[in-house]
Amino acid sequence: MKAVRVIPSPTGGKVEIQDIPAPVAGAGQVLVRVRAAGLNRGEINQARELRTGNTITAGVEFAGEVEAVGEGVHGWRAGDRVMGHGRACQAEYVIADPLALMAVPDGLSWIDAAAFPNVFITAHDAVVTNGQLRAGEAVLINGASGGVAMAAIQIASLMGARPVIATSRSAAKLDRLSQFGVDVGINSSCESQVDAVMAATGNRGVDLIIDTVGGPVFEDNMKSLAVKGRLVNIARLGSNTAQIDLSLLWLKRLTLIGVTFRTRSEQERLECIQACARDMLPFLAAGRIRLPIDRTFPMTAIGEAHAYMQQDQHVGKIVLVAE
Repeated sequence: MKAVRVIPSPTGGKVEIQDIPAPVAGAGQVLVRVRAAGLNRGEINQARELRTGNTITAGVEFAGEVEAVGEGVHGWRAGDRVMGHGRACQAEYVIADPLALMAVPDGLSWIDAAAFPNVFITAHDAVVTNGQLRAGEAVLINGASGGVAMAAIQIASLMGARPVIATSRSAAKLDRLSQFGVDVGINSSCESQVDAVMAATGNRGVDLIIDTVGGPVFEDNMKSLAVKGRLVNIARLGSNTAQIDLSLLWLKRLTLIGVTFRTRSEQERLECIQACARDMLPFLAAGRIRLPIDRTFPMTAIGEAHAYMQQDQHVGKIVLVAE
């Protein structure tokens, strides 16, 4: 089968399509024929940072048809339309844990289905599980044009957050975000985040911030939070480092939370997937979730897809289509 392979190099890994043996479903496993796979910034970073070790198959999310099930698997059978989260997903076939699979709702395309798992599982874990969002609370999402941030916007809106505030350095991107549940857009290239947040919340501040930017906005985020506010960081696209005003942390009784899958056990990962499926699949099946696709590429054009994502001009998901 064809697969996207990341080859280690002293100057940073490179990606290419290789022919490798197709996997076989063992006991407790599901073999899925992949129709489409999402491309995420984590794969860009993985390729850039892989300098030693073994060549690996890229990808963490996919959509396709169940090809075969191993001994002891219940709930899935050959021909089922599924989407899922796992490893080595950018290939013509992938092995999945049955608990990492979700049924694709009727009428949802392979491309849309492949755009759902990673961003909504991550965003749900940030907004609901860790952020503990409650209806009526004010929410701010930084750097809101990426896939996870756009999922967080929709989850916050569906869970009853008001207002949902989003920042971006692009006026064009902010215009698009209003379609996904943003009540207040802040152009961070020319507006003060703190002033705009306070104006939108009656000088109270927001209860929850979902941050993808990191260092450059950390101080403004602390100032933008209400008393007992929560700051959940899921990415650091701007910088990994920041100074903390401990007096704000103390005075406002703030909670700072980091979210990643890298340090979670397999059981924790599966629990995150199941929690997202429980809360979000009914909305997806009812057509209340939008899956913005910026662009698709044939899986064989992986180099072109990586180059496009690195331009940082996309709004929504980039999806690889299996041929």
